[in-house]
Amino acid sequence: MKIVIKLGTSTLAYPNGCLNIKRTEELCKVISDLKNAGNEIILVSSGAIGMGVGKLSLKERPTDMPTKQAAAAVGQCELMYTYDKLFSEYNHIVAQILLTAEDVRHDERHEHFTNTLNRLLALGVLPIINENDTVSTEEMGIGDNDTLAAVVAVSAGAELLILLSDIDGLYTSDPHHDPDAELIPVVGELSEVMKYAGEPGSPLGTGGMKTKLHAAALCTAAGCDMVISNGAKPMLLYDIAEGKAVGTRFLAAGKR
Repeated sequence: MKIVIKLGTSTLAYPNGCLNIKRTEELCKVISDLKNAGNEIILVSSGAIGMGVGKLSLKERPTDMPTKQAAAAVGQCELMYTYDKLFSEYNHIVAQILLTAEDVRHDERHEHFTNTLNRLLALGVLPIINENDTVSTEEMGIGDNDTLAAVVAVSAGAELLILLSDIDGLYTSDPHHDPDAELIPVVGELSEVMKYAGEPGSPLGTGGMKTKLHAAALCTAAGCDMVISNGAKPMLLYDIAEGKAVGTRFLAAGKR
């Protein structure tokens, strides 16, 4: 399969912004193995600003744009250095692609992006995509990396998008506050679950359930399944790739 995997900031980093080394190493190992099995993998990775916060020893995520962009510039270097080091241990070459909203909206630029992406995959490279937070200014441009991941999945013609976050899936209410919250294993019609959308919650990230449901609408309409799962459990990627019941799976339009 062609699989897009989105890694959220809360998956890669501790709340203070420092890299969660153990989890990141395990994620890279499992992703490398999925690639070895013949799958084409594309990563959409958050974490540049969060890791910049840790690298610069800032007390919290900055709110002013210049400091956000400075943190992104520092953090992106750290992020790609880490990926390059870890994936090279399993003989995989990585490539960095940084996008802005204009790269998606402008037909010619979008075509260039898609051509580059497809060529990298043909060469056996593992593309790692993030928004270009050092120059984007609309939070930051595309809106969030859940939406970016869906755009990438549609552009690449992927069969599966996996959003790894700090929650097991879509619940009937916030499981952090409601012990009676129930996990919804499969979603066919998005209109039936939009009422469960929440707001951004992580102090370092920007995504919430609302952005994930928006991502689901984009990719399922294009024939791509989407799964929300907990990034704290990298081994679950094997089960997801095999179609087993993990997290919440949003069915592509043709499968409903």
